Amino acid sequence: MLASRPKTLPAAAAGVVTGTALALHDGFFRFGPALAALLVAILLQIGSNLANDVYDYERGADAGERHGPMRVTQSQLLTPQQVKVGMWVVFGLSGLLGLYLTFVAGWVVILIGLAAILSAIAYTGGPFPLGYFGLGDLFVFIFFGVAAVTGTYFVQAETISAQAWWMSLPIGWLIVDILVVNNLRDIGADREVGKHTLAVRFGEQGTRIQYVILLAASYLLLPILALFDILPWTSLLAWLSVPLGWRTWQIVRKQAGRPLNAALAGTGQTTLLYSLLFFVGILLDMSL
Repeated sequence: MLASRPKTLPAAAAGVVTGTALALHDGFFRFGPALAALLVAILLQIGSNLANDVYDYERGADAGERHGPMRVTQSQLLTPQQVKVGMWVVFGLSGLLGLYLTFVAGWVVILIGLAAILSAIAYTGGPFPLGYFGLGDLFVFIFFGVAAVTGTYFVQAETISAQAWWMSLPIGWLIVDILVVNNLRDIGADREVGKHTLAVRFGEQGTRIQYVILLAASYLLLPILALFDILPWTSLLAWLSVPLGWRTWQIVRKQAGRPLNAALAGTGQTTLLYSLLFFVGILLDMSL
């Protein structure tokens, strides 16, 4: 349970919540595929957390003092082999659910699922670890933003609407911000071990600018989409999460190191709250 990092899991649901809201609005909601998509998203996040735990340890990235949550491999609570077994069990369970979604929506689900699993492992594992070359942000955006929202919509509607494509952007940006905070917190340790995240490349000030740009863009896109009649104006209910996002930004703007753990949790909470309020806004539009 510690290795799965439970505090990171609510944000994994944000894309599914958003995609399901849009499917419901368009008359395509299906409980079974929606639930399976939610479980797959959470399992992929757990599997990714386990992979990062063990592969960072094997590369020596956790050798120094940690500012983040305890890593179970580094702390010798579990052996690397035990963590890898757990990782494959989790990915196996997500694969079984993926087979159900393949039966529901077609073979393309298999391709997306395999790509997501490979990317989760390749973030810190394999011959070309994505996170060590500054590519983590891009792949998090693709799989936990674009694929999560559009994939959830697809397994219910067997097509993808323009609204689903558009809404995958702010969800992706918010989830990338979770990684941005994580990498800002670890910037010193990552630099020492040669882990060239975007935070290491941008520096502390550049990373803070990246964070606030992604955060602001996630909110500013909504009124633009409403103005062009792509989304209903009630979707702006997601703006009620702004105070939480603002408080989190103040931590990112002023703090460094271990205090950023509060911003890590706050960014995840902002992401989930944004998606839930968007869902309520969609329901409100349907009732008008």
